[in-house]
Amino acid sequence: MRPTDVLPAPAPAPATAPTELFIGGAWRPAGDGARFTVHDPATGEPVASVASATETDGVHAVEAAAKALPDWAATPPRERAEILRRAFESMRAEQEELARLIVAENGKALPDARAEVAYAAEFLRWYAEEAVRLSGTLGHAPAGGNRILVMRRPIGVAVLVTPWNFPAAMATRKIGPALAAGCTVVLKPASETPLTALAVAGHLQRAGVPAGVVNVLPSRRTGPLVTALLAHPEVRKISFTGSTEVGKHLLRQAADRVLASSMELGGNAPFLVLADADLDEAVAGAMIAKMRNGGEACTAANRFYAHSSISGEFARRLADAMGRLRVGPGQEDGTDVGPLVNERARAEMQEVVDEAVAAGATVLTGGRTPDGPGWFYPPTVLADVPADSAVLRREIFGPIAPVVTFDTVDEALDLANRCEVGLAGYVYTRDLALGLRVSERLEVGMVGLNRGVVSDPAAPFGGVKESGLGREGGHEGLLEYTESKMIATQW
Repeated sequence: MRPTDVLPAPAPAPATAPTELFIGGAWRPAGDGARFTVHDPATGEPVASVASATETDGVHAVEAAAKALPDWAATPPRERAEILRRAFESMRAEQEELARLIVAENGKALPDARAEVAYAAEFLRWYAEEAVRLSGTLGHAPAGGNRILVMRRPIGVAVLVTPWNFPAAMATRKIGPALAAGCTVVLKPASETPLTALAVAGHLQRAGVPAGVVNVLPSRRTGPLVTALLAHPEVRKISFTGSTEVGKHLLRQAADRVLASSMELGGNAPFLVLADADLDEAVAGAMIAKMRNGGEACTAANRFYAHSSISGEFARRLADAMGRLRVGPGQEDGTDVGPLVNERARAEMQEVVDEAVAAGATVLTGGRTPDGPGWFYPPTVLADVPADSAVLRREIFGPIAPVVTFDTVDEALDLANRCEVGLAGYVYTRDLALGLRVSERLEVGMVGLNRGVVSDPAAPFGGVKESGLGREGGHEGLLEYTESKMIATQW
C-alpha cells in the first residue's frame, strides 16, 4: 500500500477512563458543569466528553494537595515505593486497554502506543526504586568548628503541565519522581489527550495513593487555569513539557513567586551521518529517530546532515524505507503511521514541504496531503535541501525528513549547532573515537551515538540553550522535586 493510501477508519474505541476531574481522591464535574469534546484524529469524530476545570477547581485541587502534603511527605520512603510499584504493575497488566485509549485520542499507531505504555509504567518502577535512595551528606566544616549535615526534603505542591504527544509517559515521568520525593501534585494534561491522564490517575488511586496526593484537571481553559495554579501560595514547583514559547511565558509567571521550575521545551534534533557510517545502520537508526510516534516527538530527528560522499545514497535508502510505511488509523493492525493530532498539525506539514520545495528541495517520497477523513500525512523525504533553508529552523513535529549535504565534520557541527535549541542529537560513524568527539561538540543535552533512541527512565532527560531547564528521569529527576536543608551542629 502506498503511503498516501489511507485505510478505512474503524469505529472509535470506547473511552475506558473516567471523564471527570480528579480532586482530593474523588471524581467530580467541573464547578460550572462545563465539558469539552475529545476527537479521534483518524476520523475527526467525537470520542468522549470530558469535564473542563475552572480556576476555582484549580484552587480546590491545590488545597487538596496541600492538605495531603504533610502526611505524604512523612510517609516512609519504602511505603511510597510500594505504592509506585503497584501502580507500575497495574499499568502493565492493562497495557492493551491503555494503549487503545491512547490511540483513540492521540491517533498514534498501536505498536507505538503499546511501547508508550511500557515506557510510562517504567517511570513508576524506576522511581519506586529511587524513592528509597534519597540520601543526604555529612561533612566537617573546613575551619573545624562544626559538622555540616545536609538532607533532601520534598519541595511541596507541584503543578505538572503535560503535552499530548506522549500522554501517559509525560504524566508518569513527572508524577513518579514527585511522589517518590514526598511531593503532592496537580496535573494539567493537554486538552487533546486528557483521557490517558485520567486513566493513569485511576491506576495510582487503585495502587493506594492517598486522597489529594495526585489531582488531575483536564480543561480547555488552560491559560487561566494554569495562571491560577501558579498564583496559589501553596504551590512551590512548576514542571512543564511543551513548546519553548509557552515555557518562556510560564517562567515569567513562575518568577513572580520564585517557583522552582523544570522546563522540557522544544527540540530540533540534528542527525549526522558521517562519511564512514554504515548506511544500513544509519537508515535503520534514522527510521527510529524520525518515525517513533510518527515524528511527533521533541527528540525526533529533525535535520539530517549526510556527508557529500554518501548523501545521495542515504537519502534514497531513507526514502525507500519511509515509502514502505503503511499509513492508516492507529488501531488497525498493520498500521505503521497514524494521523497527526489535529488538522492544524497536518496543515503545517504541507507548509513545511511547500516551503522546502520553493527553496530548491526535491521530494523523494510523500509530500502531498491525502484525500479522505482524518488528519493523515504521508512519510516524506526531502533531498537537496539548502543548508540555509527556513524549514531547518523550525521544529517539524511530523513525518518529514529533510536531508542536507556537508563536506567536513566541522561544517556538519557548525550547521547542527546553528540553532537556538539543543535537546537531542544523533551521530552515525564506524569510528567510535570520532563519534565521541563529535558528540561532545554537539550543543545538545542528549546524544544517540549509533543509536536511534536516547530516552530511558534511568537516564537524565533534558536539553541546553532554549530547550529547557533541569532534567527528568534518572536520579537527577528525583532531585528536581527536592530542596537541600543544611543543619550546622557539633559534638
